Amino acid sequence: MTNVAIRAVELGKIYRIGERQSYGTIRDVIAAATRTRLRRLSQLRRAAPAVEPSTDDEWIWALDGVSFELAEGEVVGIIGRNGAGKSTLLKILARITEPTKGHADIAGRIGALLEVGTGFHPELTGRENVALNGAILGMRRAEIDRKFDEIVAFAGVERFIDTPVKRYSTGMHARLAFAVAAHVEPDILIVDEVLAVGDAEFQKRCMGKMGHAASSGRTVLFVSHNMAAIESLCSRAIWLEGGRCVADGAPGEVISRYLATSFSALTERLWPDPDDAPGNDRVRIRSARVRPEGGSAQDPVYVTTDFVVEFEYWNLRAGARLNLSLHVYNEQGVKVFNALPMEERVWQGRPFPRGLFRDACHVPGNLLNDGLHRIEIMVVEDSAHLIHQMEDVLMFEVRDVGETREGWYGEWEGAVRPRLEWETTYHGPVAAEAQAIR
Repeated sequence: MTNVAIRAVELGKIYRIGERQSYGTIRDVIAAATRTRLRRLSQLRRAAPAVEPSTDDEWIWALDGVSFELAEGEVVGIIGRNGAGKSTLLKILARITEPTKGHADIAGRIGALLEVGTGFHPELTGRENVALNGAILGMRRAEIDRKFDEIVAFAGVERFIDTPVKRYSTGMHARLAFAVAAHVEPDILIVDEVLAVGDAEFQKRCMGKMGHAASSGRTVLFVSHNMAAIESLCSRAIWLEGGRCVADGAPGEVISRYLATSFSALTERLWPDPDDAPGNDRVRIRSARVRPEGGSAQDPVYVTTDFVVEFEYWNLRAGARLNLSLHVYNEQGVKVFNALPMEERVWQGRPFPRGLFRDACHVPGNLLNDGLHRIEIMVVEDSAHLIHQMEDVLMFEVRDVGETREGWYGEWEGAVRPRLEWETTYHGPVAAEAQAIR
């Protein structure tokens, strides 16, 4: 029978909006710490404190009635919009904050990577901060000494380990912090959005470290907005929305449901009546759709997917020479490309009779970057005169694919993401005179 690593039962956390924590004396802090330690020693279960919100205050449930079980060795991804309750859940499980209601049973030692770099002091060197941060994360001095060289090599900061971290770049600081946290050997690893740390090579190492933790039987709870990382790394996904659990199941299924509601998609539109269709006395738009090649407008488009943009329109004036100009923008408002039917050989340059026409623009996979895209069309007559323009006629999302990432899940910059031919050749060792100059 599989052992349960985490059992969450009706977990809830309420906050009062605008509440500020008051400052106490050193005596208060010591007394509170003592009470907390005694309570943890006397309780195996985290009982929720009673809270009775006043009607005069504005309260919000950051987490409300979340229940689930995680088996030992299971890798589970937590997804959801900002403010869905993901970080609150992790802080409760990591024993950073108390739940307002419900409880969580934890079996084993927890290692939490929630705020990478917490505990680093800017005036101390990297070497000193490794010792300090390792101790904060629960590592013994002997364990820190034994893993020190491995931690530094993992972070790639060997040359600067005796330099104060205030002189580190943001990336160096984050890499060292993650390296320390990643070398804690807990039974349960809780990770919150750490894959935004570092460059491609370092992120591959991070993924490898998390994969090793999972393969060695440790339980991993992973929060990320990167759906490709969730789908590649996790065997299960939990979707939180408004503090509640919306779905729990296979990553592909849960992610598809989440993405389907994460934005207002306009992948297909239809105006069957010419009198009410958008346009004018020259042209009217009947329909517009985006769909994968061989699929429907309801099917997802991935970065690797060949897809089609289709338009149907009525030409209302005999003899008109029409062109559709297609403009695709990404979510930053950058025009990714403009397509014209220059290669269309049947009607290009010929006069159109009155009637219904259909244009299809075939877009190859491995062209667009992931993210939300919108389409604008312009109907042009005689290659020069704009007779109708329709902005945001369609909106669709291009989804990421984990297989193309090869272990790296950082933001892929640029409006496009083509897969181009690339070759590397070796031309022999460095010449002796070049070595002498160096």
